[in-house]
Amino acid sequence: MSNREELIARARAMVPMLRARGQEAEQLRRCPDATMQAFRDAGFFKILHPKKYGGYELPPSVFFEVCLEVARGCGSAAWVLGIVGVHNWQLPLFDPRAAEDVWKDDPDVLISSSYAPTGKAEPVTGGYRVSGRWSFSTGCDHCAWVFLGAGVKHPNGSNDLLTFLIPIGDYRIDDNWHVAGLSGSGSKDIVVEDAFVPSYRTHSMVGAFRIQNPGAEAFPGPLYKYPFGQVFANALAGPPIGAAMGMIEVFCEQTKTRNNALGIIAGGGSYTKDPSMQMRVAEADSMARGAKLRLMDNFSQMAAIINAGGTLPLELRAQARWDAAYSSVVGMRAADIIMEAAGGRALQTSNYLQRAFRDVHAMRAHGANTPEPPGRNFGGIRLGLENAELFL
Repeated sequence: MSNREELIARARAMVPMLRARGQEAEQLRRCPDATMQAFRDAGFFKILHPKKYGGYELPPSVFFEVCLEVARGCGSAAWVLGIVGVHNWQLPLFDPRAAEDVWKDDPDVLISSSYAPTGKAEPVTGGYRVSGRWSFSTGCDHCAWVFLGAGVKHPNGSNDLLTFLIPIGDYRIDDNWHVAGLSGSGSKDIVVEDAFVPSYRTHSMVGAFRIQNPGAEAFPGPLYKYPFGQVFANALAGPPIGAAMGMIEVFCEQTKTRNNALGIIAGGGSYTKDPSMQMRVAEADSMARGAKLRLMDNFSQMAAIINAGGTLPLELRAQARWDAAYSSVVGMRAADIIMEAAGGRALQTSNYLQRAFRDVHAMRAHGANTPEPPGRNFGGIRLGLENAELFL
C-alpha cells in the first residue's frame, strides 16, 4: 500500500510527461491510453478505492492533492482523474451488491458519470426503466460502467435525485466532444434506450446529504462517512488550482528568455526586471496557494470530526462547499493574470500556457463550480439563515 508522500511524489514526477502529451490529448479528444495506464500503475485510482477490493482507503485530501499535482502537467488529465477516481469512492455508498457487480471479477474497472437529471427513470417491479441522453461523461472511453442521474418521485410523494449504475452493454457513447477547453477529457454524451436498472444499483442524493447510505455497514471506514457533495465537489476543486500553478511555473521559465524592446532602450531588456511581471507572478501565486490551503484546511477539520465519531456541522459543510466552487474562480483569475502577460508565443497551439488557460476556463464552466449558489448559502448561514443546499 502506498502512502500520501509516495503518491504525491509520483504525481509530481509525471508533470513533464503530462505537459509533453498535452497536444496529443487534444488531438485525441480524450486522455491518452498511456496516461491512464500511468495513473493505474501509480495507484491513483486506488486512493479512494475500498480495501475490500484492493484499494488504499486513504483520506480524501490525499486524492485532492494528487489531482492538483497532476493538473500542473495537464488540466484535462487531472479532470479525468478527479472525476473518474472519485467514483471509486461513491460506489461503496450503494447497496454492496452494486460493488460486487462492478469489481467482483476485476477490481480495476472504472466508472464514468453524468449526474444532471436529463434522462427519465420509470419505476417498475424490482427497479427502474431508464432512457435518455446525458452530456459531459468525462473519461467515458476508459470506463465499463456509468453513473447517470434522474429525478424520481418516491411512493411517499417525496422527490429525489437518484444515481443509476449502468453497464456499458446498456448504453452507447456518442462521440460529440469537440470543444475549446478540456478537450483531452473526452467528456462525451451517453445514450440509454430503455435499460432496466435494479433498485440496488441506485443511490439517493437525499440519503447522501444525510450520510445515510446503503453501503454503510459493508464499508464502515471513516472514508465513506463524508458527504457526497464534499468529496465530489472538491475533486473538481484541485484541478483548476493545479493548472493555475502550472501556468505560473511555465510562465516564469518562458519569461526568463523574453526581452522587452522598450526595456532594452531604457537599459534593462529582460522582462524578469519588469515590476508588472513580478507583481503578476506574486499575485497569481498567492491566489493559487491560498485556494489550496483552504481546501486542505477544510478537510483537515472534517477528518478530525469524522475520525472522532462526530457529526459535521452544516456551517463547515457550507464553507467547504463554497471554497470548492470558489477555487475554480480563483484558478481562472490567476490564469487570466498570467495569460495577459504571456505574450504572442503563448498563443501557439504547442504552448502549454494557452492549453492550461482554456482548460481552467472550461473547469469553471462546470455546474458544480458555479460559485453563486454555494456562496449565497454559506453567506446566508453566516447571517443566521437556514441551509438551502443539498449538494454539500
